[in-house]
Amino acid sequence: MDSTPAFRRTRRILIKSAGLLGGLLATRSAVAHHTETHLEDTTAHSIIYQCNKADPEYLQHILFSAGELLRKYGDDIEIIVAAFGPGLNLIGKHPHRPIAEELQQRASSLADYGVAFHACGNTMKALHWTDKDLLAFAKVVPIGVDDIMQLQEKGFSYLSW
Repeated sequence: MDSTPAFRRTRRILIKSAGLLGGLLATRSAVAHHTETHLEDTTAHSIIYQCNKADPEYLQHILFSAGELLRKYGDDIEIIVAAFGPGLNLIGKHPHRPIAEELQQRASSLADYGVAFHACGNTMKALHWTDKDLLAFAKVVPIGVDDIMQLQEKGFSYLSW
């Protein structure tokens, strides 16, 4: 699967035109999952969402907000969802807490369009999880909070509910 900046821009323009939420909920994308982000690209906007709860309403807010920003800014935004603590269940193949399949499908669809999902390695160790326990689009980072800090130091805005 092509993962060049031009390909990602084209893919995001299509999302913007079709309206992200309607298209994502109506059908699953045929685009392969990507675990890398386009941090090497220059974008005007960059945000990292803290995802540390398994509450369905909380997860819906994060995913909806990420989708709305992606729809508004297209290829001019870098979005990362940092999952740790109970929030890691969102991107687990067999979550320890009840996570609606719809939420995991929405996260997967957002990942298809360039939203990155980072999984905290420390939380994974505590749960005795390996990368095989995560959905294919998730990227493991050693320490979730350190990841957030480093991304903020690179200019990412930070959002926590």
